Amino acid sequence: MISQPRRDHALRLYLVAGEHSGDALGAKLMAALRKALPRPIRFAGIGGAHMAEEGLASPFPISEVAVMGPLAILSALPRLLRRIREAADAGIAMRPDAVVIIDSPEFTHRVAQRIRAALPKVPIVNYVSPSVWAWRPKRAPRMRTYVDHVMALLPFEPDVHERLGGPPCTYVGHPLVERLVEFADADAEGFRARLGLDPGRKLIVVLPGSRRSEVERLMQPFGAALAKAQERTGALDVVIPAVESVRERIAAQATSWPLAAHIVEGEAAKLAAFKAADAALAASGTVTLELALAGTPMIVGYRVDALAACLQFLVKTPHFALSNLVLGERAFPELMQDDCTPDKLAEAISRLLTDDATLAAQRRALARVPELMKLDCVTPSEAAAEIVLRYAMADASRDRGVA
Repeated sequence: MISQPRRDHALRLYLVAGEHSGDALGAKLMAALRKALPRPIRFAGIGGAHMAEEGLASPFPISEVAVMGPLAILSALPRLLRRIREAADAGIAMRPDAVVIIDSPEFTHRVAQRIRAALPKVPIVNYVSPSVWAWRPKRAPRMRTYVDHVMALLPFEPDVHERLGGPPCTYVGHPLVERLVEFADADAEGFRARLGLDPGRKLIVVLPGSRRSEVERLMQPFGAALAKAQERTGALDVVIPAVESVRERIAAQATSWPLAAHIVEGEAAKLAAFKAADAALAASGTVTLELALAGTPMIVGYRVDALAACLQFLVKTPHFALSNLVLGERAFPELMQDDCTPDKLAEAISRLLTDDATLAAQRRALARVPELMKLDCVTPSEAAAEIVLRYAMADASRDRGVA
């Protein structure tokens, strides 16, 4: 395809997000790009409510492609393939100065491959590296054919891409590092008082996940584990921060627990619960990084569906919890799949609450996480915007015939 000269001076960026966390990242990136560049920017692409607030008009709802897990992807495959074609065609028609694909590799990378085939000179930047350090490591070198640069959220990922032969990769910082002040300023004392919690009891914050499937698999073993731990440590107070989409399901499951649980909503309540808690029992995921940055000792447990469990032999990582991956060691116990039982969870919780050496070791590890994840002077969104503009401006110069 022959490039035609531009008739306007606006920088054209095509952004593709595939789920709600990517939508939030995309919105912050759009704001940072506008702040960094004095000339107008024209945005197009696929996004959700956050990116819409920044001016991006998505041709279809992001919920149509926000699916996870092999079974969910298989059941939605015809729709996903149609949306991949539509997203790629819109990007090709725009002829952008750069494309930014954000997380959700099963969707966004397929869009990128189609755009690269049609517009081979347009730079493509991948925001949020796929988990090539955990599984499908051969994806890293294959990405070089359609990704020019990877912007990583985790500090160890640039070394992984270099080792595996992936595209150039830069650690731009996780958005959570922008919230360290929020974590530190959370009102733990007021939170305990509002819930009427007994100051003499240990407080456990429980995080069974933000997806219905996670809640269904984890609430029962988590509740049984807390009951068993309580027999060993004395009465416990329990708080469950819940997102709106699964709050009712969490409440329904908690009614069968042998001990009472306070269910709270909202970000302020969640952060206050983290700060007030003596320990957390959490699903594996981003929340383990939140807990680490909040300084909350934790036990991590997780179960996946039957098909995903059969594919576990493909996973090539020593740790599952992001907090452990950042540290490069298993500082926080991980009880996965067959190990995610009430007895084993209860043993880990009890040890954390009663053994001073175990707690001290976790606290030393917790203190290292913010140091490993910090950036100098800039925010993650600003660091990401700088890389995107470097590629986009170079392409725009080539398009105008500028050396």
